[in-house]
Amino acid sequence: MSNNINKKQLADKVAEQLKISKKDAYTYVTCVFDTMSDILANDGSVDIYGFGKFSVSTRAGRIGINPRTKEEIEIDSTRSVKFKVSKTLKDLVK
Repeated sequence: MSNNINKKQLADKVAEQLKISKKDAYTYVTCVFDTMSDILANDGSVDIYGFGKFSVSTRAGRIGINPRTKEEIEIDSTRSVKFKVSKTLKDLVK
């Protein structure tokens, strides 16, 4: 298996480890990701012990400069997901 995996491959690994059908494993993995997405979409955070914490960050709007015309432009505020890795996972990867 390659170093990069997609959701289907992750579900296949779960099915193999738990000795369940691939279809059930895919359903479970999808459910976990959908639940995490819903929580983050509603400004919550997801803290998975031993793995890390997902949270929503807001970057304030600001004035920028168009590099082509040198005009000032207004850049809207944006929201994005941040991930802070846990010490356990950080130590494991070292």
